[in-house]
Amino acid sequence: MQAVIEGAASRPLAVQVRPVPVLRPFVWVARGLTDLVRCRRPDFAHALLIVVFCSMLLLLGAHPYFLAAALSGFLLGAPVMTTGLVELSRRRESGEPTTFNDSMAPLERNGPALVRFGVILAGFAAGWFVVVDAATRVQLFSYLVMGAVLALLVIVLFVVTVPAIIDLHASVGQAMSLSIDVIRASPLAMVVWAALLATCTAIGITTLLLGMVAIIPLLAHATWHAYRDLVHR
Repeated sequence: MQAVIEGAASRPLAVQVRPVPVLRPFVWVARGLTDLVRCRRPDFAHALLIVVFCSMLLLLGAHPYFLAAALSGFLLGAPVMTTGLVELSRRRESGEPTTFNDSMAPLERNGPALVRFGVILAGFAAGWFVVVDAATRVQLFSYLVMGAVLALLVIVLFVVTVPAIIDLHASVGQAMSLSIDVIRASPLAMVVWAALLATCTAIGITTLLLGMVAIIPLLAHATWHAYRDLVHR
C-alpha cells in the first residue's frame, strides 16, 4: 500500500506500507534481542536512567491514586523515553557508531518533533490523572485495568511514530498518520504486538521494575525492526 502523507509545514512523505503475517512481531522481538546483546552498554545506561526516574516517581507518591497515575504516565511516556534506544538500532543497521552519546543525536536532529509528540502523550497522561483523582478506592482497580489497556492502545497507535521521526524526519502529524496506515495494513499483527507489549510490561512491573532494565531496550529495539518491516521507502 502506497502512502503519501503531507504535513502542514513539511514535504510530502512518500513511503510504502506493507502488510506482515500475524506472528511477525515475534521476529521483531528476536531481532531486538540481537540489538540488545550488541548494544548492551548504552542500552543499560538508557534503561537504568528510565527505571531510576520511574522509581523516584513511585517513591515520591505514596498515595494509591498517584501510583496509578504514575504507572499510566510511564506506559504513555515510554515511546519518547526510548528514543535513544530506537536510534541505537537505526545506527547499528546503518553501520554508524552506537555509543551512548551517539544515541542522543535525535534530540538535536529531531528535537522539535519529539517535543511535540511528548506534549501529546503528556496530554493523555494528564487526562488520566484527572480521572483517577476523581475516582473512589473501589473504582481504582478498574482505573488501573482500563488505564493499562488504553496505554497499550496508544502505544500501538503510535507504533512507528518515533522511528519515522528519527529516520524519515517526519512531522508528528505525518508519523502518526503513518502509524494509523500501518494498523490498517496489519491489524492482526498489531493485536499480537499489543499482547507482547502487555506481557513484557507486566513482567517488568511485577519484578519491581528490575526486569525493565532488559525489557525497555528489548521493546525499543523491536519497535525499530517493526518500523523497518512495515514501512519501506
